[in-house]
Amino acid sequence: MKAILNAYEYLSSGGIIMIPIIFCSLWMWWLISQRLFYFRYLNKNDLNLHQAMEMLRNEYEPKNRKGLCAGILIEFISKQTKNKKLNQSILELCIMKKRPFIRRSITTIAVLAAVAPLLGLLGTVTGMMSTFDSISLFGTGNPKAMAGGISVAMITTQSGLLAAIPGLFMSSFLSRRANSMENRLDELALMISRSF
Repeated sequence: MKAILNAYEYLSSGGIIMIPIIFCSLWMWWLISQRLFYFRYLNKNDLNLHQAMEMLRNEYEPKNRKGLCAGILIEFISKQTKNKKLNQSILELCIMKKRPFIRRSITTIAVLAAVAPLLGLLGTVTGMMSTFDSISLFGTGNPKAMAGGISVAMITTQSGLLAAIPGLFMSSFLSRRANSMENRLDELALMISRSF
């Protein structure tokens, strides 16, 4: 309970700018967790390329498998024909349907991570303006009057950076994972195309 009160005091002393920083941070971490679970789902119990080619040759659908390659293989086997050109188009369509889901929300995460320190900077400016207002009213002889504005400036800057640094790291990490998934898609497409 004491930790919650301390956190509330800390956040409330940052002023009104803390609301968009908190919202930005919560939205960003919700998207990050969603992407992590999705990538885990795509990798869990998936097929490697050798297994995928064996199943394609035998026209055996990987019923107990879930994942990126397994999903494409199931869809392709169920729709393939005897026409090689049509099969190539079906394969491209199956892969094209998966690509947008791999990259979804990664750009939004990067944008939110970049916006958080800007909101912190806005809080810094707001806090310093408040400090200068108190200096103009009371002069420099009243440090208590200046402390409120300086506190707002420092807390919002710190909070913006605390939201941004892990967000940028996770954005980069998720982007690398998405690149790896897309490379797997390209390899699978190439191997299936060669088997026609």
